[in-house]
Amino acid sequence: MTDGAAKQGQPAGAELVRAAGCVLWRRSPHGDDGIEICLVHRPKYDDWSHPKGKLKRGEDALTAALREVLEETGHRCIPGARLPSLRYLASGRPKHVVYWAAEARSGSFAASTEVDRIVWLSPAAARNRLTQPRDRALIDALMQALHTA
Repeated sequence: MTDGAAKQGQPAGAELVRAAGCVLWRRSPHGDDGIEICLVHRPKYDDWSHPKGKLKRGEDALTAALREVLEETGHRCIPGARLPSLRYLASGRPKHVVYWAAEARSGSFAASTEVDRIVWLSPAAARNRLTQPRDRALIDALMQALHTA
């Protein structure tokens, strides 16, 4: 880690955790013109978030994001616009998560020890369900990306 990283609020000597994820969405099955956003529940943290995870050695961020969506939600998706990245501390280590919008195409959820539930919610309901306030800006970015596409 460089001195510049420490100056940007990252603890000196702490290795950056690189992760990637998606704001997974689908067209509402209720016949309206709306969309629904998928959130995952992680029992280890008892939180609701967007599907995401750490990059494997040599893996690029988009490949990791799509892999994590499939592993955590059971859904295959088509990536869309790049969304803002988030930087924060996780367990005392700096974490950088890169996100994409991704439209769900096929699949079905199966609970695991990592993710025990998913929900599909309207954007407003998803904003309210997210545990971390920092994740809410990703919904705004998704909505902007979908309206400008």
